[in-house]
Amino acid sequence: MEQNFWRKCGNCKKEILFGMAYQRCSISSCRKYAYCSVDCWSIHDSVMGHKSAYAEEQRAPYKDQLEEVPSPRRKKIIINNKKEQNISSSTSSNFDRDILIVASKLKKYVKDRHDLNTSANVMDKLSDLVRDLVDQAIESARKEGRKTLMDRDF
Repeated sequence: MEQNFWRKCGNCKKEILFGMAYQRCSISSCRKYAYCSVDCWSIHDSVMGHKSAYAEEQRAPYKDQLEEVPSPRRKKIIINNKKEQNISSSTSSNFDRDILIVASKLKKYVKDRHDLNTSANVMDKLSDLVRDLVDQAIESARKEGRKTLMDRDF
C-alpha cells in the first residue's frame, strides 16, 4: 500500500503531506519528531520542559525526492553469549588486569576513617575480589533469564 503522506504529527497524529510546512523542535534530541503546527509543538514543549527551545519551520520532502534517496540499511549486531562467558572465565584476559577501584577515593577513605596508609597492591587484590563478585552476580542474572545486572544479583 502506497503512503500518501510524508509523516504523522508527533502530537495529534494528523498527516503531514509531502511538500507541506511542518514544525520541528530546536532541541537536537527531539529532532526525530515532526509537528503539523506550532500549537502541537508547544504541547510537546510544555510536556518536555525544554529550556529556551523553539519551533523551527521546515518543509517536508516531495514524494519524488524520497524515492531518489536510498533507505539506509540497518546493521545487525550479533552477540555471542559463549564468547562473553569465555571472557569472564578466562584468567589471561586484559579485563583481569584492569584496576576497577578508584585508588584516590579508597586511599582517602582508609586514611580519613582509620588513619592508615594503603599499599598499591591493595588495588589489584580488591579488583580481583570485585571481578569475582560481579561474575557471581552475572550468573545469578543469567539464571533468571535477564540480560541486565541488578543490585539484587549481588
